[in-house]
Amino acid sequence: MSDDHVYLTLAEGHEDDTRWAYGTGFEDPLHGVDTAVPDGVDAAALAAVCVALADDALVSAQRLGEWVTRAPELEEEVALANIGLDLLGQARLLYSRAGQADGTARGEDAYAYFRDPADFRNVRLAELPNGDFAFSVVRLLVLASWRLAHFQELAAHPDPVLAAVAGKGVKELSYHRQYAAEWTVRLGDGTDESHRRTRRALEQVGPYLGELFTAHDVRDDVVTVLRQVTEAAGLPMPVYRPLPGSGRDGEHTGHLAPLLAELQGVARAHPEATW
Repeated sequence: MSDDHVYLTLAEGHEDDTRWAYGTGFEDPLHGVDTAVPDGVDAAALAAVCVALADDALVSAQRLGEWVTRAPELEEEVALANIGLDLLGQARLLYSRAGQADGTARGEDAYAYFRDPADFRNVRLAELPNGDFAFSVVRLLVLASWRLAHFQELAAHPDPVLAAVAGKGVKELSYHRQYAAEWTVRLGDGTDESHRRTRRALEQVGPYLGELFTAHDVRDDVVTVLRQVTEAAGLPMPVYRPLPGSGRDGEHTGHLAPLLAELQGVARAHPEATW
């Protein structure tokens, strides 16, 4: 992770301002990439990593999509929807790679629409209901910081496809993290009510941090970001305590099943439909 202070970079200009939320930067990250699984790479392990990361992204994208027509301002509705579309794009590429790696040749729809909740491997923080805007912003900050740190490592993965997906995702996730950090500071340093809600949101995400750090060893990077942002916002650091079970093992909250029922309903009702 860069040594730059996350919050202090928010207002600075960017030479490569290709945030896809603003309609630029469309490119195929896999153009010219060899899709054969390299020698020495465990294909089953590669597929499992891709599915887990894709599930995180798909479930997060579904939650972010729920803000459409409900966000506090039109600008934030568009931003949250586009962040969700970034994550959906990552999920599609990762599901496709999983189907190549595990030898099943399953497509992205098979993973997204035709698996039951116990087959999903997303972390549980992603599936929690949106709550208020403060909770969604704080959750986005945590998940984006965590995913960004992990993708920065995966950009050097020996599998060229996963490395390419991660490399493109780093640019997207950097914006996601900045967006969430800016709003966390704005809310924490705002009115008494916004401060109270943001503080409560940090308390609510705290118990789920342990699962993130168990799933991927990027704890130091994430803690550094959270400390910088909470200090700028005048907020306490979230306290994390490991919860029993893990979404990575298919153990989920009761919130995942209804989310997937809504996501998968049309595809399951019309499994052979095309549009």
